[in-house]
Amino acid sequence: MKLSVLALDYDGTIAQRDRLEPAVRDAVAGARIAGVTVLLVTGRILDELRRVAGDLHFVDGVVAENGAVVHFPDGGHTSLLAPPILDHFVAELRRRGIPHTAGACLVDADAQEAPHLLDVIRTLELPLVLLFNRGRVMTLPQGVSKATGLHSALEMLRLSPRNMLAVGDAENDHTLLQLAEVGAAVEWGSAALRAVADLVVAGGGPPDVAGYLRAVSETGALPVPPKARRRLRLGHTEDGREFSLAVRGRNVLVAGDPKSGKSLLAGLLCEQLILHGYCVCVIDPEGDYRSLEALPGVTVLGGEDPPPSPRALLRALRYPDRSVVIDLAHMAQEEKLAYIRAVLPALNVMRQRTGLPHRILLDEAHYFLHDADADALLDFERNGYIVVTYFASRLPRKLLDATEVMISTCESNRAEIEALRERCASCQTPGARSRWSLLGRLALGQAVALPVTEEAGGELRMFTIGQRLTPHVRHRQKYVDVPVTEARAFVFGGGGAGAQRVRTLREFVDVLEHTRPGALEPFIRRGDFSRWIGDVFGDHALAGELRRQEQGYRGALDRDTIPEMAGAVRARYDLTDEDEVPAPAA
Repeated sequence: MKLSVLALDYDGTIAQRDRLEPAVRDAVAGARIAGVTVLLVTGRILDELRRVAGDLHFVDGVVAENGAVVHFPDGGHTSLLAPPILDHFVAELRRRGIPHTAGACLVDADAQEAPHLLDVIRTLELPLVLLFNRGRVMTLPQGVSKATGLHSALEMLRLSPRNMLAVGDAENDHTLLQLAEVGAAVEWGSAALRAVADLVVAGGGPPDVAGYLRAVSETGALPVPPKARRRLRLGHTEDGREFSLAVRGRNVLVAGDPKSGKSLLAGLLCEQLILHGYCVCVIDPEGDYRSLEALPGVTVLGGEDPPPSPRALLRALRYPDRSVVIDLAHMAQEEKLAYIRAVLPALNVMRQRTGLPHRILLDEAHYFLHDADADALLDFERNGYIVVTYFASRLPRKLLDATEVMISTCESNRAEIEALRERCASCQTPGARSRWSLLGRLALGQAVALPVTEEAGGELRMFTIGQRLTPHVRHRQKYVDVPVTEARAFVFGGGGAGAQRVRTLREFVDVLEHTRPGALEPFIRRGDFSRWIGDVFGDHALAGELRRQEQGYRGALDRDTIPEMAGAVRARYDLTDEDEVPAPAA
């Protein structure tokens, strides 16, 4: 993922004995030239920091007093994020002769004074806490930390902690590293901090931090830790253990038969990413992801309204804690194709500039990424795509080669299984080769992580898909105009040359309404219509309604049966004629 923010502790990390390391100043300048925002995050009182570090214009912002104060040097703006230290608390410290330095919201003292400070806090019954930082102790309001202050600064700058690398050395840096996408501890600092950090900066002092910052800034990307701290919990394996994916910015493929639970699983992936604070853009051709709007910061665009233009979409995604679902269900297939081919390159430009959105999901990807131009629609430098398809073999080879996570729901097409097996040939264990037939036997709600996926351990790792927070709702416009495969078409008139093959619900209703009832009677008597709706579209509620009408028709011929069938489909799918013109108002 793109590196957009560096958050640096001061004392012990980039400075020794008050003095800022000159090589760090140069490395920070290089990072800012490359477009990276650099923030100092320190327990120091702001005026003290100015005294020891000099002019603060070498960084974009300062989070001082351990998160209680935010200062932007270029504009001179300073915000207090916590209640000021009370005058009678400071007066009592003076009365007792406790050496200290008071800032706006924080009191700094030698760590040996901690018992005396605590006694004052208890005596005055104040909502204050003590926080140690090497040989110093800070007294500050409850709930204030480097993370709270830094989070506020990022919100002011419209930047995401998911694009941030943080570096620290001591006890008060734990929350700083936890907030960042990647938290690095210096080797010469706190052993406890190193134990929980994502990475350790090797060396013996601030000059080594300078070298590390230069190396990271040159790549323009966040370093990848050996062990990811954030995980996407997808369900449980056959032995009852939790199955989850490490968040690493990898491309993810979700493949499987129609109606096998692909969008259920993909929606769960989106939920987990959104709740971890990632910005997600879902391109939803069929309206299957609208329920994600129940999650914080998620907006659904499109649907019955026109979808957003690329420019409007970029405006909607300018806040890092916002995610967008683009519902294209009401568009014709050709319009969807044109729209997606316009919006994907625009998203690529935005990701290169801002790092947002962190993830892009494209459902029914085989319709939109199947030709020679598809490679140009994707940014393989950033990756972070989730593609959902029942026709993985039609996807660009470059995309399949760049996909590091592959998950399949039930897959009955042998050609598709073979394509997936070929992609996994170099990374599966010998024992995995005999398990590929498992894909065709999966029940609804089950999935398999394929051997190319690191968490599968070279095996076909089966798991039961976990519960979602938001409901999985198959949009009722799904098959109005999007054709099903030729093999799933309804055939009117037998199998001869004159047979009429119907692949959409709009075509189906049109045939019902324009064919003489006698020609339709054999289909109704056999229950073919209800069976087709249930088996092909998975709409068992509509299938049940049609079945009742079929059964009634077999009992006594009724000239209203066929119009009622057509009306049931129209009512459920809000099916209207495209050329229908509303009557003028009276």
